Order: sequence, then structure tokens, then C-alpha cells
Amino acid sequence: MRGHVGEAGRTMRALTPAGRMLIINQFGICLGFYMVLPFLAGYLRDDLGLATALVGTIIGVRTLSQQGLYLVGGTVADHIGPRVIIIAGCGLRVVAFGLFAVTTSLPGIVTATVLIGVAGALFSPAVATYLTHEAAERRAEAFALSNVVGNAGTLLGPVVGALLLGVDFRLVSAVAAVIFAIMTVIQLTMLPPRAPQAGKTGVLRSWGEVVTNRRFGAFTLAGSAYFALYNQLYLALPLEAERVTGHPAAVSAVFVVSTVAGIVLGVPLVAACRRRWSAGRSAATGLLLMGGGFLPVALTAPWPAGGSTVVAGLPVLVSTLVFSVGVAITHPFLIALIPVVGSERLVGTYYGYFYLISALAAFGISAGVGALLDLGHAGLRWAPFTLLLLAGLAGGGTIALMQHRGRLDARPSPDRAPASA
Repeated sequence: MRGHVGEAGRTMRALTPAGRMLIINQFGICLGFYMVLPFLAGYLRDDLGLATALVGTIIGVRTLSQQGLYLVGGTVADHIGPRVIIIAGCGLRVVAFGLFAVTTSLPGIVTATVLIGVAGALFSPAVATYLTHEAAERRAEAFALSNVVGNAGTLLGPVVGALLLGVDFRLVSAVAAVIFAIMTVIQLTMLPPRAPQAGKTGVLRSWGEVVTNRRFGAFTLAGSAYFALYNQLYLALPLEAERVTGHPAAVSAVFVVSTVAGIVLGVPLVAACRRRWSAGRSAATGLLLMGGGFLPVALTAPWPAGGSTVVAGLPVLVSTLVFSVGVAITHPFLIALIPVVGSERLVGTYYGYFYLISALAAFGISAGVGALLDLGHAGLRWAPFTLLLLAGLAGGGTIALMQHRGRLDARPSPDRAPASA
């Protein structure tokens, strides 16, 4: 634990004041978000009576509307600076969660879900762009620390949400809206402006550079497995935990295991991987662990539910733990590789394109997993988790192959001068 704190402290000291503020800011953002999202699937299915396939589609719409618009948010951050985009996105989340608090109609729910995604599409690539430039040579560690601080908010969020859920889901949403309002005010008053990095490059030319970068395209397709799998923290894992135990509180247990693993292991795991492995090998290992995490639940899902709650829920918790170790390793290295495989000058645009492709993968897999879960046949309960296992193997294997072939090494780009002969 002392080494964990020391590594985190060294990373914080290496950051600029703006970088440190963005790290701390992540706590409030995750607190408000995870008060609501872990319980959304259950609320839509159980309280509003929606089919699981429709619930999976709605959850996928949130991911698609967020990641699908990351390209716009990242491009704007590159061209006008990230501060105003961060503030606008956080303010829009106030509106989105406020809408959850006042409507139960399907159009209203879908609108609120889309707005949550659009808000994230604005501030997430802008935060990543800002922090990438502020973190210098410690990018993986900075994003790992950001994940740890965010996981602290993620850990507390479901606990607070579960307490408020005893009153009403709409109360949970209203409190989340207040938290995002506070974060918006903090950003307005404390986050300094940062100059745009794109220079005179036009938007269409920026997009053309990204789309024609073939090795970045291959990297993006492989890395999209991360988001397709991570999305299952909102769908497959909590629904399976509740099914096998018969208790909605088991949803909180999934998130406690996931976030505690991220908080305790995130920074030291990334530091250890950085000392021993390349960024590509680290990302590949993390993806393989994420996919492999679904193996225990795939093997036990066909068993009849019931019996001891602890015994019934143990395979889901083991899956969650292995999966979460993979998450802790994968994300910082994937994000740190984006400007290496892409461009230092157009970080936001490359980041946005990466998330756009990832959104399509996450949407398709979430809808497919929801449909497979809806089948309800005991003999086929292994199917959705096996699909997720294969997605992790495919993504991790491709990243490993690219690393082996030198496809993830830094190369001269329009914003880098070529080396002398």
C-alpha cells in the first residue's frame, strides 16, 4: 500500500496544477454517473417493464451516442481548446440526469440516455486531450491515477445510489444532477484555458489524416474490444449477479469488487507493467484478462439459480475481479498509445475516432448480449459470456500481433520532423 501511495504521489507531483485538478475532478464526475448507471438496467426492466433486449439496446444507445460523437468533441477540443468543451459537457449532464428525475416515458428515457452520451462525448475527449498534453512522459501513470480517483467515485456512487434507491430511482437521478452542477461551477472557476493544438489544419483535413492512417485503424478495431467488454459492467454482470442470487443488492457487490480492484491495483499494476513490458504488450495482456474474466460465469451460468447467496454469486464475483484487473491494465496503455500510433497534434481527433469505432462495437455486442440473455433457456446461458470471452481474445491477440510486428512503435508524422539520415 505504501508503494501504491508513493507511486500515486510521484505521478501527482509530476503533473501541472491543471492536470492535478483534472485528476481530482474525476471523482465527482464518476460519483454522479455511477449513482445512476448501475441501476438503470434493473430500473428499465423491473420498474418500467421493458424487455431485456430493449434494455440492452437502450444501454447501447447511451454508449453509441457518447462514443459515436467523440470524434466531434475531440476535434473541437483540438481546434478551439478543451476547457470550454469540458464545461459544456458537464453542464449537459445536469440536464440529462434531471430529465431522468422527472419522466418515466420511453421517449423521455431514451432522450435522457442520449443526452448523457452526448455530454460525455463533449467532455471525455476534451479531458483526455488536456491531460495527455499536461502529463508529458507519465501519460500511462496519469491515466491510471485518473482511473483510481474515478474508481473511488465509482465505489461510492453505487452505495449512495442504493441508499437513495430505497426511496425512488428519480431521487437518485436528481441528486446526480446536483453533483454535476457543482462540478460545472468548479470547472468554470478553477480550470485554466489551454491553447488549441491543431494549428491551421482544417477539420476535414484532420479527419482525412485520421481515416487514412491504416495502422491506427487496425489498432482501433482491436482496442474497441475494451469498450465492448467494459459495457458489460452495466448489463451482463449486474443482471447475472441479480439472477443467480435473487437479490438486487448483488449489483452493488459487482461494482464494489470492480472499483476496489481498480483503486488498490490500478497504479501499481500500470507502474509494474511499464517497467517490464511495452505499452502494446501491456494493453494486449489486459484485454486477454478482460475476456478471460467471463470464463467462470460462462461455465457456471447454465447451473440452476438458488441455494446459498454467497456460493451462487461467487462465480460472478470471480469473473468481475479478473475482468477488473484487465480493465486496470488495459485502459491507461490504450489511451497512452493513441498519440503514438496517431498524432501528438491531433490527440482529440484521434481519440474521438478511436471511440467512434469502439461505440459501434460496444453497441452491437451489447444488443447481441441482451438478446442472448433474453432467450432464458438454461442450456444457452453460456452463450453471451462466451461471446464476450471471444471478443477479448480477438482484441488482445490483435494488439499483441501488432506489437510483435512493430506496428505500435512511434513513427514520424506531420507534426514530427523525420530523423536525420
